[in-house]
Amino acid sequence: MPEGPEIRRAADALSYAIAGLSIDHVRLPYHRLRPFGPRLRGQRITAFRTHGKALLTDFDNDWTIYSHNQLYGLWQVAHRQDPLLPGRALRLELGHQDRCIRLYSATDISLWRTDQVVHHPFINRLGPDILDPMLTPAIILARLTSARFRNQSLGKLYLDQRFLAGVGNYLRSEILFRARVNGQCKPNQLPFKYLTRLARQTLETSLQSYNTAGITLNARRAASLRKAGADFEQSRFWVFDRAGLPCYQCGQPIQRSTMVSRRLYTCFSCQKSP
Repeated sequence: MPEGPEIRRAADALSYAIAGLSIDHVRLPYHRLRPFGPRLRGQRITAFRTHGKALLTDFDNDWTIYSHNQLYGLWQVAHRQDPLLPGRALRLELGHQDRCIRLYSATDISLWRTDQVVHHPFINRLGPDILDPMLTPAIILARLTSARFRNQSLGKLYLDQRFLAGVGNYLRSEILFRARVNGQCKPNQLPFKYLTRLARQTLETSLQSYNTAGITLNARRAASLRKAGADFEQSRFWVFDRAGLPCYQCGQPIQRSTMVSRRLYTCFSCQKSP
């Protein structure tokens, strides 16, 4: 499932392609959207916003399309004459003259009044967006130490979108590794210096992933790996998807476990409990 940085980068690409332009072409094969074509045709897209893994497409008539990619959803920027992607179901297509944007395979899509979309049952329970420019390490620290979250294991907490929206499975493993904390620990078990480091790395790792298209490894090591023949996936992460391989910091093998039914990767030498 795409995480917050990937959804934000998708929003950036969509905005660059079509934001500010009047929509003269609408295709809505998805049955839940089909009745709303007249409300969108001829309108101008004013913004593509994200909150966690949700993407919001705002129109100048005060309507907003809510969409969540879930596991298989995919946005595409295309020309109208381009063939549809094979093996995927088109859900919506919005176009201006020759250019268009397409959403495939997602099923969590709906149309809302813009001032009401905050009440969407998914959005209204989300915590702060991990890429919100107003989010600071101090805010994250306050949430870590709050009565609501301080008694939950970090491995569970970092997949809870009520804590922070947009952190998913790879970011969880990478954040915990870079902060040198174990996913089994709870915030109330960590010394203050660990918590402050965790809050800082939560923000820095997420921002780095957004800025580098998903790379959380440091730039020098990633470049060295690529020079040695590693592909993109092999040069992205410190620990995620590296079970059995040596830790870049200490050389001990990375371990894979399961928390909240999702795989978690840990270097137990670097991520010792305090």
